[in-house]
Amino acid sequence: MTMRKFLIMVPAIVLLLIAPDLVVAQNMVSSVETLTEGDPANVGVSNQRLQRVDKMCSQAIEDGQVPGIVALIARKGKIVFHKAYGIADPQTGNDLERDAIFRIASQSKAITATAVMMLWEEGKFRLDDPISKYIPEFANPTVLQRFSYSDTSYSTRPADKEITIRHLLTHTSGIGYGVIDGDERIKMIYQKAGVTDLFTTEPITIEESVRKLAKLPLHHDPGEKYTYSEGLDVLGYFIEIMSGMTFAEFLEARLFKPLGMDDTYFYLPESKYDRLVAVSTRDGNGWINYPVTFYDPAYPKTGAKTFYSGGAGLSSTARDYATFLQMYLNGGQLNGHRILSRTTIDFMMDNQFPNVWPDSDEYYGLAFGVTTEKGASRGANGSKGSFRWGGYFNTQYWADPNEELIGIIMKQTRGPVDDETGWKFNILTYQAIDD
Repeated sequence: MTMRKFLIMVPAIVLLLIAPDLVVAQNMVSSVETLTEGDPANVGVSNQRLQRVDKMCSQAIEDGQVPGIVALIARKGKIVFHKAYGIADPQTGNDLERDAIFRIASQSKAITATAVMMLWEEGKFRLDDPISKYIPEFANPTVLQRFSYSDTSYSTRPADKEITIRHLLTHTSGIGYGVIDGDERIKMIYQKAGVTDLFTTEPITIEESVRKLAKLPLHHDPGEKYTYSEGLDVLGYFIEIMSGMTFAEFLEARLFKPLGMDDTYFYLPESKYDRLVAVSTRDGNGWINYPVTFYDPAYPKTGAKTFYSGGAGLSSTARDYATFLQMYLNGGQLNGHRILSRTTIDFMMDNQFPNVWPDSDEYYGLAFGVTTEKGASRGANGSKGSFRWGGYFNTQYWADPNEELIGIIMKQTRGPVDDETGWKFNILTYQAIDD
């Protein structure tokens, strides 16, 4: 063989060797156009093994673990399992339906982060911009030092850096979570300042609450560690500033309507009130409606309806949330609409702060908890790169780009429950894969 022929053949040989890897990489992004119901066998899922999911959910209702469940599984853009179990309301005893609307609470966070990144893609800001550039009250942040329980007075020191948008997205800002915060001092400081932490029926806006919050001390210096926070509420107001729309208007126009998420709202239209699942709590061996505590569980359909909480305010259905997750599995597009670039999603799923959860089965990206190689090797956490989160009222979801798989299990409870459906649903979904 002449040298010239050898040099011509080498690139072709190399291409043949790497071609399978190229095909695999391209297949990691689904080409699904829309999320529809389909035959499990056509997407590599065993209908027989799905019966284990069905049996588990039915048994959980019979055993009194939860009063009701809506479970959904989708693979390769096809919904292969979508069933409802139990009751929607202990007071009425009405059966739970597949299109029931649940308070998704912290599952709102990924939607808020998505909206932030949509505006970032328009070149409106940099992720490492200080938030004080857009909300001046956040300038010169301080960190809590001494605190007096007798009169709630406290002293602070200057933080070593400004809070950035990236810090807010990753819960590393040092901001607290008020009434559900793990530090009693922060709870008391937020309450005294009148910060609205989660849900409210009162006539307050996210702007009013965030501007109060901005003046309060932090747990720690920004970027130092992960502290679950109201940072996504701050970003809800930030979206209003950057878009010139209310947060609710932005999500409806730019995300929910294009994706066909017709049942996702901060506050429900009256025509959908009867589909909202009641929040339940255990009463002996049965269930009752959860009472009014520091919030009114009826907030999605009563009160002033002016507080758009980016961290916890949305209500949705299993199918709507599956649609949102399918957009991510599709590399940022669905229903003929591109929401985000694939490249943006790729880095959103990267480990933004390696010093946070260094030995965990997952790390935190810009919107989700993401399974590490270690987590995948331990089983029941999905493939490396799977992403997930859950909500305050007992809802859970995850999506696996490698398997093109989505799992959503929604319940609606508060208070202590002996609920094993979350981890069992994960295991039983993966065991149904048959390809």
